[in-house]
Amino acid sequence: MDVDPLDLISPKRYGENGQPHELLAWMRQNSPVHWCEPDGYQNFWAVTRHADIIEVSMQPELFSNEADSITIRTDQQVADLEEHGSIIGDMRTIISMDPPDHRLYRKVASGFFTPRGISHLDQIVNDSAKALLDSLGDEGECDFVDIIAQRHPLRVLATILGIDREDEERLLVLTQQLLSGDDPDYRREAESRYQASAEVGMEFYAMFDRIIKDRRAHPQEDLATMLANAHLPTGEALPEIETFGYYLIVFTAGHDTTRNGLSGALEAFLANPDQLQRLRENPEMAKDAVEEVVRWSTPVNYMKRTAMADATVAGQPVKEGDFVVFFYASGNRDETVFDRPHDFDIGRHPNRHLGFGWAEHYCLGAHLARASTQALIKQLAERVIEIEPAGPIVRTESNLIVGAKQLPVRYKLRPAA
Repeated sequence: MDVDPLDLISPKRYGENGQPHELLAWMRQNSPVHWCEPDGYQNFWAVTRHADIIEVSMQPELFSNEADSITIRTDQQVADLEEHGSIIGDMRTIISMDPPDHRLYRKVASGFFTPRGISHLDQIVNDSAKALLDSLGDEGECDFVDIIAQRHPLRVLATILGIDREDEERLLVLTQQLLSGDDPDYRREAESRYQASAEVGMEFYAMFDRIIKDRRAHPQEDLATMLANAHLPTGEALPEIETFGYYLIVFTAGHDTTRNGLSGALEAFLANPDQLQRLRENPEMAKDAVEEVVRWSTPVNYMKRTAMADATVAGQPVKEGDFVVFFYASGNRDETVFDRPHDFDIGRHPNRHLGFGWAEHYCLGAHLARASTQALIKQLAERVIEIEPAGPIVRTESNLIVGAKQLPVRYKLRPAA
């Protein structure tokens, strides 16, 4: 098989074809650490096997998040960065930090995101899921992404971050423009991509600045207050730019990943109705079902690291300064780790998926994402009488956070118990 690296990194091709699972399967078997020179993008090594992804992830000192960025940039983005810098990039986030800073800054909010820490959100999560399905009525048609998948995490995250309901729609648009700016349906109109990015960054800054000032003057029992008044483990106050960065990463990463996980869940259940029936008959399987949803859909498609010294990955020499990109979507279908990896099986156990990352940068909000996803799929299992596609799935033109942007369905629901 000829490997066209644009199949791995072109947002347009993800919009047209989804994740390239056939190509990734071939690469795992024949070229698991593959040199890619995509036209118009930075060159990189593609790492596709589960074990090799773990190997790279567990060496943050050797494979850096901070040295360049976590994404493959276009040539134009590289040129814009050299000329103008980056407003978004200046909002330092924990996902773009290396040790020791990463460990210090992660501790600022890690207590909030433990299973015990988010237990007080159970009511919010369950009420949101129930209300959204209630809004559909007994039967009809809807775009599941628009009405359900993106609204559920939006409400939950807005609640913990102190975002007013009247600001939710604007925040949703900004998030789409930031993370899916290559998609013509989400792209912000501006003189250039750099200008669009700068405008989005300034709007995020203005919105979060207002919330931070309010929570400092009027503290409440929420994450917004915790971050606005946070101190590092060393005792000093969390710097302003990192405070903004925390707001940015918690909302944008937490929203789009969960949105695409939820749309991926319904897509999987539509293709495998026996699994929805299985969950209906065995509601205790909900936790395992969530793990399988994350493995199957893998909303975070890849992550980039920069080699800080000459190294080897699975025997392949990698030079200092090379970019190493590991594809979680490939690791999550690795035949050496998962039995029947292309089957959607809500009873899969064990399920050592990489959908929340691994090691140093394991997703801080994984427990909240699990709780949000579980609440919604349990509602679906309990209340769906019939559900079927009502039109073609349309996928987002994005290579980083991947999934459906339109998922039309026709349904019949029973009322909530």
